[in-house]
Amino acid sequence: MKVLIINNLASGYREGSIYDFMRSFVEDGDEVCLRSSDGGTSIDSLLDDADSFDVVVASGGDGTIASVAYRLRNTGVPILPYPAGTANLLSLNLLGPNEPHALANLARSGKVLEFDMGEIEFGSKKRGFMIMAGAGYDAAIMESAAPNKKLFGPVAYFLAAGANIVPQHSSIVLTIDGKTIETEGLGVLLVNFSQIQLGISVTHINQPRDGALDVVVLKAKNAVELLPSVFAALLDRDGRFPDRGDALEVYSGTEISIEADPAFEIQYDGEPTRTKTPALARILPKAVRLIVSDEGYQLFH
Repeated sequence: MKVLIINNLASGYREGSIYDFMRSFVEDGDEVCLRSSDGGTSIDSLLDDADSFDVVVASGGDGTIASVAYRLRNTGVPILPYPAGTANLLSLNLLGPNEPHALANLARSGKVLEFDMGEIEFGSKKRGFMIMAGAGYDAAIMESAAPNKKLFGPVAYFLAAGANIVPQHSSIVLTIDGKTIETEGLGVLLVNFSQIQLGISVTHINQPRDGALDVVVLKAKNAVELLPSVFAALLDRDGRFPDRGDALEVYSGTEISIEADPAFEIQYDGEPTRTKTPALARILPKAVRLIVSDEGYQLFH
């Protein structure tokens, strides 16, 4: 097999488990190409010949994996998400392993499925996201958590949320597939994969292959008012607690524009952009081919 590894040196705790993966994976006749970036080299430039490899391993956080997936969208190149970041939410959603030897076996013998991905446009930039993008409260959390992720890991997100109890509240105008909705709240989430930390599912059903994005408006006036929805999501393990209460307003669509007054900060897959709304997002149906575990295949096939 020919395997290309894209390794983000700046992701996660820099423990270097990708090198254990390489030692576990390689067999007689294999070719393994490792290309690394600490942010100085564009990941896009490392993928120009990706279609000449059997598998591309994206080693880093969710933002790194989304960058690789967006560059390789609609090419059919199989991608193995390698969880080397802080939260690793994509691997959580896919029920994938975290241990390098198990990931090496998965790269060689795992099943493949095509998944949707989102595309968000803000200013003059376009970015892809696998899990969710957002504007408002979640983006503020991502930006506040960024300096502490290497020290505290996923706890950094909860510390950032706790430090921002009264976030910005704005008037919101959504245009979803041509239909305009006027509302208000703390922010807007555009959801592809729905699970976040602690197994909390933002929406009741996790449907990253349905050709649409869930649009979730955070209707609460402050962070405390979101807590009942969080508790309901924690209980929603077997489909018996679908109601998230009045703090969330949920829509679905294929193309969504977001405007807010005052304007919201924007994030995608945990990456703060330091850019504000307006933003335009769309779904890219079945655009990304991922290697998944047997459990992930059974869940999403």
